[in-house]
Amino acid sequence: MVLTELKKGDRAQIKKINADPELKHRLHSFGIIPGEELEVKGCSLARQTMEIEVDGTLFALRKEEAEKIEVEPEKPLSGA
Repeated sequence: MVLTELKKGDRAQIKKINADPELKHRLHSFGIIPGEELEVKGCSLARQTMEIEVDGTLFALRKEEAEKIEVEPEKPLSGA
């Protein structure tokens, strides 16, 4: 499952980042690394950006970036 499949309020663990080395390095420098827990805080109306929280820090990611992050959701997912 990728990050863009989650909804506001969902929590998940980062499993893998499938990005080019430059983007992967940038995400790692922010603490967005495999094994970290995250929470989806919100999405833009067109779902072109997502706001996530990792270790107490808020990040805004473009849809293209979020699609490269594989996650394992915590159960239950919101709306499930």
